[in-house]
Amino acid sequence: MAFSTSGNVTFCDLKEFSKVFRSCHIYLSFAICTMGTILNGINIFILSTKQMRNPTNLILTALATADVIVMLEYMPFAYLQHESASYFTYNFASFLIFHAVFTNAFHFISCSLAIILAIWRYVAVKFPQNNQNWCHETRTKYTILLTSLFCACVCFPMLISMQINVHSAFRSPTGQIVFNKSLISNYSEVQNITVYYTGYRNSVFKIISFYVYGIVLKLIPCILLVLLSILLVIELFKAKQRKRALLSSNDTRLIKKRALQKKQEKEKQFNRTTKMLLAVLLLFLMAEFPQAMMGLLLHIWGEKFENECYTPLGDPARTWRYFALKKCR
Repeated sequence: MAFSTSGNVTFCDLKEFSKVFRSCHIYLSFAICTMGTILNGINIFILSTKQMRNPTNLILTALATADVIVMLEYMPFAYLQHESASYFTYNFASFLIFHAVFTNAFHFISCSLAIILAIWRYVAVKFPQNNQNWCHETRTKYTILLTSLFCACVCFPMLISMQINVHSAFRSPTGQIVFNKSLISNYSEVQNITVYYTGYRNSVFKIISFYVYGIVLKLIPCILLVLLSILLVIELFKAKQRKRALLSSNDTRLIKKRALQKKQEKEKQFNRTTKMLLAVLLLFLMAEFPQAMMGLLLHIWGEKFENECYTPLGDPARTWRYFALKKCR
């Protein structure tokens, strides 16, 4: 792979990589999405049981539901994307716009819920005495609902920024579609066709769409996840220090041994849960951070970088994202 910032040299030589990956992309996508849907479905079933209901599990259930919806919607997209017969049809162009908005909206919901989960856990660690009042079940339900509505509204500019373009093209006897008739050797068997493809309404809408996708949907959640993860680690360290201070205190001799053991076991379970949720946040960060960086580079280097690097890495990036989301569970 070649990489350079020179205007005379390509940024990335990823055509062969993209071609090879595309041949196995649909199989990887179906395998990962199917397994992810099953695992998330099991989690939803377990976390929805009466004995498992609590604010943290409510958020985890909503997270799993959003991920299932994203994966189920992606499978028909992956299939249709590899069906050349339907690629330039009006129906597929319409589906592309729907897919772009729908999958980004629900993925943003998933990321936002991960941030809410981190905030709820931080409150539980930092302010355990106020946790029941600040993060109770009813407030958690309203937060999930309002977060979902907010994410849908944020993604709305992406919907109005895109349109379906119409263009005349030619189909060769082999089924290849070209826009320049001279590229086909046998003119007599050329078929005139109309192709439909998606695009931005104008450059202003393209910039708006970039800021919504690259900054709001990707970069800001990454920054928040990093900050919240750091805060959680700091609070876990402080909690460990408090535990050591308690155990080394002379006052512990006045505490009944059974009560002390019960409290220690409860703290261990609490810390294990916090560490598990911290791992979930880090996996989300692993899925989102590369795309956020690619979005920034796209804005800096423009269309050439988009054609040579960003677009060829589209399928691998999406596959990695769904794999990371599956591992989150």
